[in-house]
Amino acid sequence: MLQSSGLAAVSAALLAMNRQLEVRDVLQTIVASARDLLDAEYAALGVPDDQGGFAQFVVDGVSDEQWKAIGPLPRQHGILAAMLHEATPQRLADVRADPRFEGWPSAHPELADFLGMPVADGENVLGALFLANKRCPPARDAPGQGPPDEAARGCSFSEDDERLLRLLAQHAAIALTNARLHERSRELTIAGERARIAHDLHDAVAQKLFSLRLTAQAATALVDRDPGRAKAELHEIDRLTAEAAEELRAAVVELRPAALDEDGLVATLRTQIRVLHRAHSAEVAFSAEGSPRALPSAHEEALLRVAQEAVHNALRHASAVRVDVLLTFGAASVRLRVADDGRGFDPKAVRKAGRHLGLVSMRDRAQCVGGRLTVQSEPGKGAVIEMEVPGG
Repeated sequence: MLQSSGLAAVSAALLAMNRQLEVRDVLQTIVASARDLLDAEYAALGVPDDQGGFAQFVVDGVSDEQWKAIGPLPRQHGILAAMLHEATPQRLADVRADPRFEGWPSAHPELADFLGMPVADGENVLGALFLANKRCPPARDAPGQGPPDEAARGCSFSEDDERLLRLLAQHAAIALTNARLHERSRELTIAGERARIAHDLHDAVAQKLFSLRLTAQAATALVDRDPGRAKAELHEIDRLTAEAAEELRAAVVELRPAALDEDGLVATLRTQIRVLHRAHSAEVAFSAEGSPRALPSAHEEALLRVAQEAVHNALRHASAVRVDVLLTFGAASVRLRVADDGRGFDPKAVRKAGRHLGLVSMRDRAQCVGGRLTVQSEPGKGAVIEMEVPGG
């Protein structure tokens, strides 16, 4: 049974979990709460993807330097796989002695006693939560002997620890599900707001264009018989054009993809490419080189839109088996490269046939931000789209 202090600690942990609204924050709070409550040296929580790895993996008790040195995220194998695929708790006196143990990278901390629990919503396993290296309470040295080691004191996770972790995992599933629903609701709200803005933009621009047309017609009719009034009408055209341009600029800012504002270009591209990889049979990969940095919003959106258009062409029109998207940050510019192994095309023949495959809009986007776009392709040999924008 938990004492009152233990109940207070559990209550505080559950409140902290349900107070968070962002998925990443919920995951981190779950891990930190579990490690603190069960007095473990290390804690981690992995959210699986559908490729045999983890979409998210958060840890507590490991420094940033240690985490970078460990290397790539673990795969769904061994004991982690048992928690995810069989939805079974795992309590081990020494994880290294388990026949499913497959080792870890050289920079990985040494783990001994282990307690793992699936985080599940009904039959849907959302993740795997585990703790390692139970801390032992201080022990006094026996007369004439040195301090006993933890193994000698039988320091490991108990049945009570397992019950407590199961309770935390149940509430963690609720908190994680709520956070995901919140994020989904926010996405739908943003999508609805963008649709509203687009509708308003259409109406506003249509009205401005109608006014411009009428004013231009009036100026044409007056230019010979009343040059003064024609000049006034031309000034009105200038004013209406400036207003229309300002409305368009404001709308572009509002319609800029929210993910760019929140996550930046690299994270947004990586996420979108990951989604495309899952949605298509083709292999779609993203990588970034150099030191990522923030660019002017117009530059980032232009790079994102060109990448989307180029990948779309490769998947929908070129029947590509593999598409590689590379973003390179140089000293004075940023280069986007989208290469595919699809059927390819003759750029000159495409232009003559009046088909553009989005090339015109891609070139326009590049030119609008002071960049340039190059296209290399020929039938049967895939295509390479490159865009370079200034950004030192």
